[in-house]
Amino acid sequence: MLVTEYSTDAVAAPERFELFEDITAGSHLRNRLRSDDREDFRARVRVVDLGELQLSALSFPHLEIARTAKLVRQSDPEVYMINCILGGQGSLSQAGRDTALGAGDLVVLDSSRSFDAHRRAVRDQWSQLTLQLPHRLLPLPEKAVRDLLAVPIRGRGGMGGVFARWLADLNARAAELAPADVPTLTSVTLDLLASVVARCPETEQSLSPEARRSALRARITAFVERHLADRALSPRTIAAAHHVSLRHLQQLLAEDGTSPAAWIRHRRLERCRLDLADPRLRARPVHAVAARWGFTDPAHFSRLFRAAYGVPPRDYRNLPPEAYACPRRPGAD
Repeated sequence: MLVTEYSTDAVAAPERFELFEDITAGSHLRNRLRSDDREDFRARVRVVDLGELQLSALSFPHLEIARTAKLVRQSDPEVYMINCILGGQGSLSQAGRDTALGAGDLVVLDSSRSFDAHRRAVRDQWSQLTLQLPHRLLPLPEKAVRDLLAVPIRGRGGMGGVFARWLADLNARAAELAPADVPTLTSVTLDLLASVVARCPETEQSLSPEARRSALRARITAFVERHLADRALSPRTIAAAHHVSLRHLQQLLAEDGTSPAAWIRHRRLERCRLDLADPRLRARPVHAVAARWGFTDPAHFSRLFRAAYGVPPRDYRNLPPEAYACPRRPGAD
C-alpha cells in the first residue's frame, strides 16, 4: 500500500505555509488558503493511495479555505470528499448551507461546487481524515447526495461511528496492507459510506418534499447494495421493501436518468468488475464470479460486461491494474 507523509517542519518557518499550499494542491484540491499562523505554519499530511480512492490524515493550526467558482472552472477532479473531524472546531458553507463542525462530525463536500471553510484548532492543531472518491464511484444517485452536502453527520455512533472507526483503522494499518487488498478495501469502504448516507438526515420529517425524495432514493440504493447477491432482487421486491408502488420507484430513479432494472444491473456489473480485478480471486472462474452477483447466463453476462467496460470479462481480468476500466453510469431501459 502506498503511503506518503509530508511535514512542513522540513523547511524553515517562513516557507511552511507555502509548502502546505503546494502539498494540498497536489494531493487534494487547489483552494485559496489563509491562516493567522502563516509565519510558522506547522502541519502534517499523510496520504494513503487506495487506487481510485484516497484517504488522507491532515493536521494544521488555524486555516481558512475558499474554493471559488473560478477555481472550480479552472480545475475540477469531480470528487466527493468525506471529512471526518477528529479535533478542532470550525464552520463550512456549501450548497447554500452554513454548518458548524466539531470533533466527531462527518461531512460531505463536492469539488464541483464552491465552498468556504473556517477551521479553528483546539490545543494548537485541527485534525481530520478525508476520504476522496470520484463522483461515479459512490453507489448512490447524485441527487441523493446533493441534499446532504455540508450537513453534519453524527460520527460518534450508529453507522456514522462504524464508518469513522473504519477510516481511522484503515489509516492506522495502511502500512500492513498490500496492493492486492485494494479492491476489497474499496468495496467495503463504498458499502459503508452508502449505508451512512442512506441513513441521513435522521429526522426526515423536517425535510422538504424534495429532500425526502432524495433520502428515499438513498435508502433504496443502499438496499440494492445489500441485496445484490440475492437472485430474487427485482424492481418489485425493492418497491415492496420500501412500501412504494413500482411506478413511484421507476419515477424516482428516472430523475437520475436510470431505471430500477438498469441500476441493479449496473451495480452487479461493478461488483463483478471489482472481483475480476482482485488478484486473490484469480482462481475463481468467470462464470462463478458472475453467478455470485446474480448473472446466471454466462454468455449474457459476457455481452453485458463488454458493453459496459469495452472488453470481455476474461480479457479484463488479464489487464494490468493501471488499465482497468472505470464504471459507466447506467442509462434508463
